[in-house]
Amino acid sequence: MTASPTIDAGVRIGHVHLKVADLDRALGFYCGVLGFSLKQRMRGAAFIAAGGYHHHIGLNTWESEGGSPPPRGSTGLFHTAILYPTRPLLADALRRVMAAGIPLDGASDHGVSEALYLRDPDENGVELYWDKPQDLWPLKPDGTFEMFTRRLDLDDLLKA
Repeated sequence: MTASPTIDAGVRIGHVHLKVADLDRALGFYCGVLGFSLKQRMRGAAFIAAGGYHHHIGLNTWESEGGSPPPRGSTGLFHTAILYPTRPLLADALRRVMAAGIPLDGASDHGVSEALYLRDPDENGVELYWDKPQDLWPLKPDGTFEMFTRRLDLDDLLKA
């Protein structure tokens, strides 16, 4: 039996490009609340990033200006996950979200990570998370990960 081909471990997801109804509103969320930097804006599109990268998120209204979110029960993107390098930076993101009055859909400890779930102004799912150190990731006896979903203590996170 031949083994299935595998992808190289160095491959990463470089960016996500989202259709939005209102570009300024989307920029208000991603730049104004979450703190991304605008790298380029052109007619109907904007490209934003954390740090000096060319872009982590593209936003456009080319096919969606003034549009509405897809109905529940349809296919599409479940959420975009934004990885924070440390727990204190995730706590800072939570403070920004709370200050902006944006409700959380959930907050979970997954054993390997801690995650906050919310929606952007176009109802796109957004996950803000940090990975715990790998030596703390729970493992099953066979060596595979033992991920789970438990309630995340937000007060404890805010102390970070």
